[in-house]
Amino acid sequence: MITVEVDRLELRYGATTALRDISFRLDGPGICGVLGRNGSGKSSLFSVLAAFRRATGGEVRIDGEPVFENPRNTRRICLIREAGDTVESGDRVREALNLAAELRPDWDADYAAELADKFGISTRKRLRELSRGRRSALGVVLGLAGRAPLTIFDETYLGMDAPSRMTFYDELIAEQSARPRTFLLASHLIDEVAPLLERVVLLDDGRLAAFEEVDELLGRGVSVTGPAEVVAGIVEGLQVIGERALGQTRQAVVYGELDAGRRAAAAAANVELGPLSLQELIIHLTGAEERA
Repeated sequence: MITVEVDRLELRYGATTALRDISFRLDGPGICGVLGRNGSGKSSLFSVLAAFRRATGGEVRIDGEPVFENPRNTRRICLIREAGDTVESGDRVREALNLAAELRPDWDADYAAELADKFGISTRKRLRELSRGRRSALGVVLGLAGRAPLTIFDETYLGMDAPSRMTFYDELIAEQSARPRTFLLASHLIDEVAPLLERVVLLDDGRLAAFEEVDELLGRGVSVTGPAEVVAGIVEGLQVIGERALGQTRQAVVYGELDAGRRAAAAAANVELGPLSLQELIIHLTGAEERA
């Protein structure tokens, strides 16, 4: 088990600021989603967490020690983007697995072979001969069988078809149950991965928009639907993060707690109060509808 601390992290590329004052802490094992729109800073955050880039400001620490240029920590981190990140496209799959065995102190060769078989990956093939889906699946094999204490999947598995993704999710849950560690997942298939997640790091334009337990985050989102004037009265003074009008009917999306008085007023006026899915809530929190 490890502790990951991100403290006032900043990252700039020339005149562009990719990450601004990001702080959060992960204690112990768990599956955490790192979510946000394209360009929100997810891959930039991962590159600093994995010590691929030096932070412009702030710091990333694992168990109290800096990550950058610290071999003791970098050996404990596995970042999977594409299966070809660490091997040449002309190499065979078995060579990629052998390289992983050299780089990963906790590598499980038997589990890697089992996963390759489940995903239909021939170890005799060259990487360039693999379909996009099987190349993505190879990334999953490298990440799961590497058994690094901090394992990061940066949307590697999006090239996989739905049945293969379900196999990945099942294996991820089984691994976390049998050998608890810290997983970070970035995905645009938010509702698909939501059942896996315990926490969410939500990024918006390089800033931390939310860092919450999933259940707590979902508990803060409520849709209020009914006659426009009644809805306006119920949500007055609350943080409305989205709204939609259909004739005389209005739907307002509120981020925060509805007290007993507001809930009673809604019930008396037949105003519908409903939960939001994680994807719906994140769309509203990041203003994606307005920017689309």
